[in-house]
Amino acid sequence: MEKWSDTHSHTPKLQHSKGAFALYEVLMGLAIFALGVLALGRAAQNCLNASTLNAEENRVRQILSNRMAEVQATPGFPDPAKEFNVDTGYGVVKLVQKSVPAELEENNGTRLAGVNRVTLTVKWTRGGAEQSQQVEFYVYRPG
Repeated sequence: MEKWSDTHSHTPKLQHSKGAFALYEVLMGLAIFALGVLALGRAAQNCLNASTLNAEENRVRQILSNRMAEVQATPGFPDPAKEFNVDTGYGVVKLVQKSVPAELEENNGTRLAGVNRVTLTVKWTRGGAEQSQQVEFYVYRPG
């Protein structure tokens, strides 16, 4: 009988330590869950930032493409220098257009007349840092 009572007397202590261990597990689980939620929130914020940057750069490429089409479609030689401010919805960007004679030559040394090299540059500020994209193309105007 004595043996039974010794074993029986340890049971409440085991139950108490199991209860404390369960509380420790719950607290650890909550801490891990909280870290996971914070990491998920940070990942979602990064995705939103990347999406905004992508949309901004797509808009800048569209501005360059539109201006290039306008220059190509306009009769006569392109203006030697021109500047525009364009509101993109993400802020104002500065579009700079420069045009110079291309001075291209045939293999035999004959100069090609009527060809201009046009450079379009878009400049803007993102997060305090200067950003820019540029495209160069040739425009031929017989003359």
